[in-house]
Amino acid sequence: MLDLSDQIAIVTGSDSGIGQAIAIEFARAGADVAVTFHTDAAGAEETARCVRAEGRRALVKQLDVMDEAAVDTLFGAVESELGVPGILVNNAGTGGDANVVDMDTATWDRVVRTDLYGPFFCCRAFIRARRRAGAPGGKIVNITSVHEAIPTPGGAAYGAAKGGLLTFTRSLALELAPQRINVNAVAPGLIRTPMTAERTEDPEAMKEELPRIPWNRPGEPWEVARLALYLASPDADYVTGQSFTIDGGLEMNWGQGA
Repeated sequence: MLDLSDQIAIVTGSDSGIGQAIAIEFARAGADVAVTFHTDAAGAEETARCVRAEGRRALVKQLDVMDEAAVDTLFGAVESELGVPGILVNNAGTGGDANVVDMDTATWDRVVRTDLYGPFFCCRAFIRARRRAGAPGGKIVNITSVHEAIPTPGGAAYGAAKGGLLTFTRSLALELAPQRINVNAVAPGLIRTPMTAERTEDPEAMKEELPRIPWNRPGEPWEVARLALYLASPDADYVTGQSFTIDGGLEMNWGQGA
């Protein structure tokens, strides 16, 4: 069994969906978890309840990852109330569908600052916290998307941010290898979450989309969480700078029939 005994983890955007599932899996493996939310306080409290039900400590904090001062405040609170974090999962994210010609600058900024600047702010704070404590090692898991590599019309901002996060992950892995901090990415495809509910709960939408997925179903948040758990565990000590796609074969199917 993968073991995170007595580790302290920060999982951003852990009020629902993939982030919530990751927080719960980490608690089951023995970690205390800092749960963050942007607007869904009730969802974050439910995540914390599940973490505590596993006998672990939970800290709930509201966080706007676009705000670097807020990120630094979060890390200060985690260090004060739980201890120095040894695991960071950058899961908080957003989308913003619009063709480039029609996209306003505010939408571009919101997507890129959330999906790329946010992980940068959090990674920087995490590394600084580890250094202050003189603590070697650590695990960073960045949740990207199949759109780190697959372009989508109307998704230029999201694709730019997720593609940037992939390269950021690889660069940071090289920077932090001497400190034995592993940095990896998880790239989900279509996962059944509140963010995708409009599609996954619509039979007509699924009739159109599922044939593109060889596994012929959406993924479940716990499936992504188990992969993140592996990457956060000592079993993955020799894994760094990699991106792991979990999409039921969707990416392999892209371009079939060309």
